[in-house]
Amino acid sequence: MIITPSVSVISPDRVERNVALRLRASGSEHSEPLVVPGAIAYVPLINSHDHLVGNWVPRAGDKRPYPNSHIWVEDMKESFSFHERNNFWANDGSFKLCEGGALHMALLGSYKNLFSGCGTVQDHAPVQDSCYYNSFPVNVISAFRQCHSITLGNWWGGKTASEEMHLSHGKLPFVIHLAEGVDDLTAREFSELEKQGLLKDNTLMIHGIALSEAELERIAATGASVCWCPSSNYYLIGETLKIDLALKHGVNVVIGTDSTMSGGVNLIAEFDVIHQKHPGLPLNLLYRMVTENAVRALKLPARYGNLDPENCENLLLVDGVDQDPFENLLIMEAASIQLMVVDGIARFGDLEWMERLKLEEDKYTTFRTGNKEKFVLGDPMELNDEVDAALGYHKDFPYLPF
Repeated sequence: MIITPSVSVISPDRVERNVALRLRASGSEHSEPLVVPGAIAYVPLINSHDHLVGNWVPRAGDKRPYPNSHIWVEDMKESFSFHERNNFWANDGSFKLCEGGALHMALLGSYKNLFSGCGTVQDHAPVQDSCYYNSFPVNVISAFRQCHSITLGNWWGGKTASEEMHLSHGKLPFVIHLAEGVDDLTAREFSELEKQGLLKDNTLMIHGIALSEAELERIAATGASVCWCPSSNYYLIGETLKIDLALKHGVNVVIGTDSTMSGGVNLIAEFDVIHQKHPGLPLNLLYRMVTENAVRALKLPARYGNLDPENCENLLLVDGVDQDPFENLLIMEAASIQLMVVDGIARFGDLEWMERLKLEEDKYTTFRTGNKEKFVLGDPMELNDEVDAALGYHKDFPYLPF
């Protein structure tokens, strides 16, 4: 199927008007060409750091600002949110997430990403069985190794940091929380990372608040990446990554949301915080961080990083509310997403696309948001109903648009 939106963001540096895109999605093979006036085409966004089982609300943490996040990890367990979530899913410490309440909690987190235009998300948890990664309406990355942090080790499961790095074979991303604080403890974590031989070009360090300029230079020289989670950083610690210095030295910076237990509502809310706190950063640079840079950090195929007019198996088609496509991302919401296709599968969009693509109705549910009728892969409304049944009252999640 050939579609022609008004604007297509081929890459962060290339924006074109009225380009014909060959949509490759199930059901599109014999459809007639279609002009989509007023629409802007992007590649689906990439969230480089989330904890899918942690997307409960409200945020936790009554003793802010914390000198480091390790203190918050313990303080969180005394919060209202943590205890309320226990009525739906209680973490037994096994971090086996493939079934029951754990999987349903993670599914809620995946819909947080889908409804904000994210087609791919890195879920920082111990590596799970394939049944977990095959359960989601978005692409949850399964090819990675991880450690929770230098200070706490792999308390939640997995092997030691060194063993996990070895298992990456230098080809899979090695993901680790690092320098998430402003005290001496978190300031020492980078040197310990280097000492353990964990600074390599496949290392993805999450947060990096305490990183010095010299350390950022070494990260850039190594080719490693840093994931910036400003909403969570400002909320918990009161400071964030030294983004100007990171960019000055050419660090590969990506963006993550963290979970809603400490972070913002979704990736679009993250853009808004960045734009407010760091208005001098070009918006196409933020788009690069959630596309091309994320592909590099997460060792993903290039097709996830840019829009290919001849092979659009990954497409995010959005109402053009603002003529500038990068400004338009700041005001994107679930209602304005016309269609999202990931790996050739329609995941979410306006109901008329369900009809155009002749989608199998039993795989999707429909709902209304704003003035739009929508379809979505799976059934997030049933998940919300399950939460309500477990709690005995209705629970609103701000990332669900119904």
